[in-house]
Amino acid sequence: MILVFYAILTLFAWGVFLFSFIRDRSRYRNCYLLFIALIVTVFSATFLAGKDQVEALVVVFFVIMIALLAVPIGLVSNGVIMIKKEGFSIANVLSLALGLFVGFGEIAAFLTFLLPIVNYGGYNKAMVDLTFVSILIAGTVIYISQAFLAFMFYTLFLMIIPRKRDFDYVIIHGAGLKDGKQVTRLLADRLDKAIAVYRKDPTPPVMIPSGGKGSDERTSEADAMAAYLIEKGIPEDMIIKEDESATTLENLKNSKAIIESRPGPHYTALVTSNYHVYRALRYCRKIGLKCTGIGSRVALYYWPSALIREFIAIHAEKKHLIYLMSGWVIFMLPTLALYFTVFA
Repeated sequence: MILVFYAILTLFAWGVFLFSFIRDRSRYRNCYLLFIALIVTVFSATFLAGKDQVEALVVVFFVIMIALLAVPIGLVSNGVIMIKKEGFSIANVLSLALGLFVGFGEIAAFLTFLLPIVNYGGYNKAMVDLTFVSILIAGTVIYISQAFLAFMFYTLFLMIIPRKRDFDYVIIHGAGLKDGKQVTRLLADRLDKAIAVYRKDPTPPVMIPSGGKGSDERTSEADAMAAYLIEKGIPEDMIIKEDESATTLENLKNSKAIIESRPGPHYTALVTSNYHVYRALRYCRKIGLKCTGIGSRVALYYWPSALIREFIAIHAEKKHLIYLMSGWVIFMLPTLALYFTVFA
């Protein structure tokens, strides 16, 4: 009977997520609804072990613990590789910084369990305060980590879901030029993905390479991208350049204006790097552009820092920053209440 209950609970969790996802892929709540559905699924799956369910839960717990201990090591190592390959900059040290942040939180979590044992049988105000600080730090790291994991899983989900192939337009986001005129590897990956979409489409879409000319560039990104597309066999009359924008939001606004100025159906695909799809879809919703987001691959070493940058950008928005801080207060409230009740 309990197995049936958890099966229904799992179906319900996935049903709520899919309902929200189908209505609007750009909603932030989808990150948490997917995360909850995954957690419920893993927990419910342990009941398939029958009388060994407790042992299955223990195995899941230890797997999670080992994975958590490996996270800061992996992030720090990735940060070092990122700096070596891409050079030192704030954007390139994000995975290193997150690794140190998570590692510091894990040390604080260890102290949270150790300090009460050391202080057992006596009252030491300094030790109590240190325990509280450890709890605060560990709780903050756990909270931020689960928020990032929810965002990461949803980003990965957007990468693997099937999509329609019959598009009328394909917007391709710019990504800066090498030496002010040449397409970079990152941008070439976006263009190659757009070309693949074009060639698989039963009625080839109009390609819209998008990006203006930066102060350090000799040509616009759109011009360089168009030249790349033509070189790869895309007919010139199937390319419309958007060469006035300087940001992702401007890319989309200007491309939307181009599309809406033309007759016929306007079913649109948006091609950008896989880590950037979610934020681009949010901008699409903001300006009323209905489209399907398609992500191109990026180098594996580059992905963690890029995803962290996207996470920060999303939560830099006032509304989501308020949500994040409010969630932190609610998450930490039991600890704060207990501390001030007992020791104030």
